[in-house]
This record gives sequence, structure tokens and C-alpha cells, in this order.
Amino acid sequence: MTQVHIIGGGLAGSEAAWQLAQAGVKVRLSEMRGSGDMTPAHQTDGLAELVCSNSFRSDDAVKNAVGLLHAEMRDLDSIIIGEGDKNRLPAGSALAVDRDHFSTAVTEKLSAHPNIEINRERIDRLPEEGLTIVATGPLTAMALAESIGAATGEDSLAFFDAIAPIVYKESVNMEVAWMQSRWDKVGPEGDGKDYINCPMNRDQYEAFIQGLLDGEKTDFKQWEKNTPYFEGCMPIEVMASRGIETLRFGPMKPVGLTNAHTGESAYAVVQLRQDNALGTLWNMVGFQTKLKYGAQTELLRSIPGLENAEFARMGGLHRNTFINAPKLLDRELRLKKAPHIRFAGQITGCEGYVESAAVGLMVGRMMAAEIKQEKFAYPPQTTAFGALLAHITGGADARDYQPMNVNFGLFPPFEQRVKKKERKEAYTKRARADFSQWFDDNFKREAVALTS
Repeated sequence: MTQVHIIGGGLAGSEAAWQLAQAGVKVRLSEMRGSGDMTPAHQTDGLAELVCSNSFRSDDAVKNAVGLLHAEMRDLDSIIIGEGDKNRLPAGSALAVDRDHFSTAVTEKLSAHPNIEINRERIDRLPEEGLTIVATGPLTAMALAESIGAATGEDSLAFFDAIAPIVYKESVNMEVAWMQSRWDKVGPEGDGKDYINCPMNRDQYEAFIQGLLDGEKTDFKQWEKNTPYFEGCMPIEVMASRGIETLRFGPMKPVGLTNAHTGESAYAVVQLRQDNALGTLWNMVGFQTKLKYGAQTELLRSIPGLENAEFARMGGLHRNTFINAPKLLDRELRLKKAPHIRFAGQITGCEGYVESAAVGLMVGRMMAAEIKQEKFAYPPQTTAFGALLAHITGGADARDYQPMNVNFGLFPPFEQRVKKKERKEAYTKRARADFSQWFDDNFKREAVALTS
């Protein structure tokens, strides 16, 4: 009988193991914690240990994308959300859990499953054969990370990954900002107006630089302090500390740009680049930062054109190991160069507990379908699952791929205009209807079998 090897017993690996086992597939789950090895961040050898927060964020499935993802995961028999519900703590509209009870419950449930074999062992190399799911997360051990790097040809080793904020395009004030590529250059798929440009005069620029230097920064954890910056993702406040003009000759250089509203050149320019195929999300070019979220929001909204900016993702800085999924993986999260290997969880470039588990859930179901020689039915992109998977497997720009939480900017926009105050509810209403139809078409019989 076919056995699937899952490497990593975190949220994604645990979820993938559960989905496969429930589908009647034998699973060997390898987790190095408990074998004498431990990551710098974990405290126990429990499966699905929550390393940072004990919150799965908002459980509101009406106005919040991650709450919508919770609802979809419940419908698909998620062990992570299921045990989260059972070990819930008071936290308003958020789903917060007792982290120790939660991890213990997941460990006990997986250990008791007749189709799951749990081995406490460290895996240092990608298997050359056999169906495999790699779900080792952002703290992948160095030897395995090097093996992944060798197999993919990409630099997948751990580093301080400084990520730039992402803005919802609809929140940009285009009466101040304008569309233009530097020197009006037209790329293979461009039209000479590929960037959103936000102008600054000298006073605004110098005030912005001072705000960068004075803003409250994220503290490093002890285990992060010896990990170097990745030079290609240098935080803007580090660049600013090298001299007041540094950013004007870097990501904020004004050359080759003319303000379409005034016909003049600006002293400095902040550029935003399209971040997803739908054109709903725009990345602040070169604006990687370790400022705390409150300081970021205040400072970034001081940029002309971003006074009312809404952010799909704030900037951040953390040790991370992830692959360039849109480039390296196919639609079913298989490694193109070695299709017996699938990737799941944060190593694919999703961000957050829930997103990690959701990708593990979908990978488990994809692999179960392959083993049973069944065609996997892809969730509609209008659903939280579909939007997240589409982003990972091709919706994001592979040239500048960075980790991302699920958010409504990943969902296809409406053909007809929807009022801003009604938009979130409209997204979730459409998603729930489309998910329900997809579920009924593909899993209703399975759900009946599981409950009978």
C-alpha cells in the first residue's frame, strides 16, 4: 500500500497527515523534535506547537478573510481548526487557544490514528523517490534547507527576510499619485505606466527620513540575533541610517519621473509595483522595514497619495525559509523538477498559522486524490482556499515573491462596483455560496461517509 512521507510535524504537516489518514492513506510523519534535536524557537516536542501567538486571528467569517478561511476549513474536517475550537479561550471575535492543550490534543489524535506512524527523526535531504510532503516551516533545519536549495536552484537558506508593505490599490489617492514607469520604459507586458508614483518635496522627504530613524523598531528574539540581513532586502531604516540622501539614490530616487498632475519632477518618489495578477494589491518598492506596525501605519500615511492607505500586509522582519512557489511549484504544489515532492505550509510563502494549516489541508487532499487516481477539483478562486492557492501557484509575481496572509486583495474583484462599506460582506457572501457549491459537487458523499 502506498505510504506518504511527511517531513515536519507543525501545523501544515499535522493537517496534511490528518487529511491523508482520513482518506485511508498510510502516512509516515517525521518530526525532528523529540529525537534530540530542537529548533531555536520551539519549547516542546508536541505536534502543531504554536511558537509565537496563541491566536488564529479573527473568527469572523462575514467581514474577515481569515475568518472565512476558518469556516472553509471547518467544512473540510480540519484537525487544526477542530481542535482549536475545542481548546478555545475567551478572545472576543478571535479564535485564541490554550497552546499546550491544543498541541497535546493534536498530538494525541494523530498518534491514535491507525493510518499514521509518527517517527521522531531528523531528515537532512529531500527523498529521491516516494511521495513526499515537505512541511518544515520557516525554521527548516539548515541541512534540509541546503538540500532544498540544491534541488530548486534557488537561495532558500535562512536569513532575515525584510518584507515590504502591500497597499490596496483602491485606497491610493490618484489625484496626488500618478502612473508611470521610470523613463517611460515599456516592458514585455507593460505600457510605460506600470508603477504608481507618490511625490515628495524636500521638507516631506526629510521629515520622512527622520520618522524612519525615530520610529519604534521590532526587537529581535535572542535566537535571531546572529542571523545576518539578506542584502537584497535591506530595511529602509537601515539604509536611512547610512545618510540622509541614501534613499534618494535608492528606492526613492526621482530620476526619470515627471508628475503627471504638475508637469514637474519631485524631490523624491515612492513607487508601488503591482503585486498580484488581479491588480488589486501593490507593493511599496524597496520599502522593507522592521518598524512596528503602529509606527509604520502613521509614517507611511504621511506619504502624499497614501494619506488613506489601507494595507493588505505591513512590513516585517523575521528569520524565514521559503521557496519561490510561483516559479518552482505546479498548480498542485508539486516541485516541477521532482513531482514526487509537494510543499505545504509557510515554506510555500503563505504567512500565518491558519494559512499554513490550510495549505497543508489542501496538499493532503491533492495527494490523496492522486493516490486514488482521481481528479482533484480545484476550489474556485472566489473562495478563501482558492484565492490563497492561486496566489501561491501563480497569482503572485515570481520576481519579487514574499510571504502573504490571506486577504480580500487576493480575491477576484466584482464585475460591478460594490460600495466600500459593503465590499467585505459581498466577498464573503460570494465565497460561501461558491464554496458550498464546490463542496456539494465534490465532497458531499465523502462528508456523509465520515459521519455515518
